[in-house]
Amino acid sequence: MTLAAAQTFLRPGRGTPVVAPSVRVAGYAGQVAAYGDLLWPLDPLVANPSAPRKRIDWTSFPPRTREELRLVAWTMINKPLPSAFLVGRPAWHSRVSAPMLYAAVMEWRHFAIWLEATGTSTLDNCPEATLAAYARHLITRPGVGRESLVKKLGCLTRLWALDTISPAPLGITMPPWARDGVDDYLPAQTSRGENSTDPITPATMGPLLIWALRMVDDFSADVLASWQETHRITELAEQTACTPESKARLKQYLEERMARGEPIPSRVMFGQRLICARYVAAASASSPRQVNALASTQRWQGLAAYVRDHPGHCPLETPIAGHIEGQPWTTAIDYTQSRDLMRHLGTACFIVIAYLTGMRPGEVLGLTAGCCPAPASGRHLIHGRVFKHASDEDGNHQSAGQMRDVPWVAIPPVVSAIRVLERLVPDGGLLFDSAAHTFQRTRAATATSLGYEGLRTRIEDFARWASGLARRLGRPHETIPDDPHGDLGLARFRRTLAWHIARRPGGLVALAIQYGHLRTAVSAGYASRSRDGIHDLLDIETARATADTLAALHTDLQAGASISGPAARRAIRAAGQAPAFAGAIRTRRQARDILDNPQLAVYDNPHAFVMCVYDRDRALCHRLDTTDSPSLDRCRPSCTNIARTDDHATQITRRAAALEDQADTEAVPGPLTDRLRHHAARLKSAAAEHERTRITLRQETGS
Repeated sequence: MTLAAAQTFLRPGRGTPVVAPSVRVAGYAGQVAAYGDLLWPLDPLVANPSAPRKRIDWTSFPPRTREELRLVAWTMINKPLPSAFLVGRPAWHSRVSAPMLYAAVMEWRHFAIWLEATGTSTLDNCPEATLAAYARHLITRPGVGRESLVKKLGCLTRLWALDTISPAPLGITMPPWARDGVDDYLPAQTSRGENSTDPITPATMGPLLIWALRMVDDFSADVLASWQETHRITELAEQTACTPESKARLKQYLEERMARGEPIPSRVMFGQRLICARYVAAASASSPRQVNALASTQRWQGLAAYVRDHPGHCPLETPIAGHIEGQPWTTAIDYTQSRDLMRHLGTACFIVIAYLTGMRPGEVLGLTAGCCPAPASGRHLIHGRVFKHASDEDGNHQSAGQMRDVPWVAIPPVVSAIRVLERLVPDGGLLFDSAAHTFQRTRAATATSLGYEGLRTRIEDFARWASGLARRLGRPHETIPDDPHGDLGLARFRRTLAWHIARRPGGLVALAIQYGHLRTAVSAGYASRSRDGIHDLLDIETARATADTLAALHTDLQAGASISGPAARRAIRAAGQAPAFAGAIRTRRQARDILDNPQLAVYDNPHAFVMCVYDRDRALCHRLDTTDSPSLDRCRPSCTNIARTDDHATQITRRAAALEDQADTEAVPGPLTDRLRHHAARLKSAAAEHERTRITLRQETGS
């Protein structure tokens, strides 16, 4: 498209649709705003079920620039940028997604408000000096980082570009950063993106995952049954007609309970303890309207006070099958609790899927019922969409996403979570359909999933509920502590998975799910689309773990610590290179510089009290396969890749003492006592070997 052709577009009238039919997402049948409306919903541009539905409210714009920017915004929605503007801008596309479009218009609004504050009320012939002054204004604002400024200035660049193809150009000048480069208008580079997102601390993630898995595997049948019973009670109550006979039954029910001093089924509403109308109606074969009417009559004024003084539960008769180590997780589920429990069940399913697959939040929220069919053989596979890099043949973002070339691999807990969700939503519907997860009695399918903000709240609520349950069951060690980095959020699960796989290669996720096995499963699910998967995060976290190990070893050796084992000298040489890569590792290229260097392949294995200085040809953890990293869950004491530090030796001594104390306990049977003492003796021998053979940095280098 040439600039001359672009400028032949007709100016829209007040009744012109904001979103032309040619650019609406496939299947959209909703309302479309007119150009003259002051509120422009962008729903016709959105097919991603988890994407926010934004609206441009033109009443918040300064009056003069409102009409100027309205035309540019309409142009951005309906007309692609000519290819001439894309030359030299590899990150640019002729069209932008609805969220990016909304963000651009909001940035134009900030610019217009700033202009008005400086005494300028129009964008007509906006000069370069004005744009440069605004850029300087942005850089002085507190809390605005480099990446944020790049986006803000990019929005103004797009404003200039779109103005040139507008039916009535304003004559906005090319921004100076579009010609000379953006670096002069930015602060210093800092870490960014999901690679700099703080992982959830193990003290929080461990119990959170344990309770999520328990909810899915152990409690879900009880919760689902209670929800069905809640429906039955509610429908029974609401279908009962208001008759003199039903009113008499209600009065008899209440009078008998009050005469015996028994509690009245109640619930907390609006901060008050009130009678639970539907539950009492079902129990007395009356109508909820009669219950509420009776509670408000003059004759029964004492009923409200009685309920406050004698509050009762509303137990459901569904049996409890779920147990924790032989103890029922609850004695009964209350009618008033079932909806909250269903909410927690859906949240637990999200936690399990998001954490144990490594999917991005939007990818989880885009899954549909039937996405994980039962395989004829082998592993379960999850068929879903990716959204982050989904684009058409012109490179423009596709709001509906794209089906993954290779499905995700699902381990059993993930399959269980999907099966639970499939019982909550219509066939073929979104697993996290927003209407279904409100847990009303009617649940028509929608095209949207739960929103990010709503899910964040649900996750925090689930953590509080699980902690409360842990305390009630006498398991205070399983409460979920607050994470020191703030709310758990959604994106942190993916980063945390990578952190755990890289940092705890011999440990367990929860309930005997080995991280090493999980790494294989997760990586396999991303094999053909590494840039769109978790490989980058795994590489970065593994490189950071290696760098941290070497940095700590370098510091200890400089302070006079010693090291022993067949690989001790190789470990000393590797630690000597630690200062060369000190600092943050943010990109995959930086990570590969470390991971691809065989001289830096040093892994701490606290579970085996050793350090692995990995050499594939010498490794005993691999017999038939060859790999670029060790299997630390199969570490062998006789391997020539092993080194042991003073700290490891100290831990060994402590462990040996603990085993001997355990062996001395009278409750331990004889055969187990022998095994404990034998294990303690082996550990003490290893510690003694370290003392005999250890070397220091000074001994190795002669300095």
